[in-house]
Amino acid sequence: MKRPTQLGRVKGDHLIRGVSTRVRDDLYHHLVRASWPALIGLIAAAFTIANFVFAIGYYVDGGIENATSGSFADAFFFSVQTMATIGYGKLAPVTLFSNILVSIEAFTGLLSLALMTGLVFSKFSRPTARVRFSRCVVIGPRDGVNSLMVRMANMRANRIVEANIHVVFVRQETTVEGESIRRFYDLPVTRNRSAMFMLSWTAVHRIVEGSPLFGQTRDSLADFQPEIVVSITGLDETVSQMIHARHSYGLEEIIWGARFADVLTLHPDGSRSIDYTRFDDVEMLTPLTREHA
Repeated sequence: MKRPTQLGRVKGDHLIRGVSTRVRDDLYHHLVRASWPALIGLIAAAFTIANFVFAIGYYVDGGIENATSGSFADAFFFSVQTMATIGYGKLAPVTLFSNILVSIEAFTGLLSLALMTGLVFSKFSRPTARVRFSRCVVIGPRDGVNSLMVRMANMRANRIVEANIHVVFVRQETTVEGESIRRFYDLPVTRNRSAMFMLSWTAVHRIVEGSPLFGQTRDSLADFQPEIVVSITGLDETVSQMIHARHSYGLEEIIWGARFADVLTLHPDGSRSIDYTRFDDVEMLTPLTREHA
């Protein structure tokens, strides 16, 4: 019997077919990626359901000493004490079935504790990058050459050591055989490595002959579903682990004839500061400046 095709949604508007996207098929990966509130909520729900199931067994058997007759609450809280290995001593199993159930639940609690501890530790210790990308990319003159520019900032107070940036231009094209494909073009930048990325970094791609953006306009790219993908990797000096961040820009997020507003301030003592309130601000260039570029 042919297995039905699985259809799932990934980031953006892309769809994947033929691959199962059910949570149970990759539970650990989904749990690590889940937000903290979602993970804690799932653990709490699983804990409650497990204790509820064991409480039913204790309630039906009635083999808990000092429990109020017919009290499901006593059976439930006895289950909680057993699974958490608390054992206050007031409630205790007295029948063979209850003792067997206690043994099973105690083993389940130990196993669950080990699994949850590993999961929470993996999520807590996973390195993350707090890199902020500008809301848009701009195309305007830089050193007399029309250039594509994207701005990034390290939102932590430490440094990203040996940071590397990679900029890719993606567009939909049709081959000679008539096949529609997605093509990727590397956009070399004037400086793709920074020994210490601390405050702000503007990556600049010079749009010269040979660049896939050379001679292009918003109208000429409109039918090709263009996308600018920017990724950055580096070593977090605090935790000494590799971190990475990525952001993509669609056609509507590319602004022609503009430049980023200045956000860095040089103080008399030689120190620098950055004003994040203007991080996404752009300044439109005059027609004369555009023609000169």
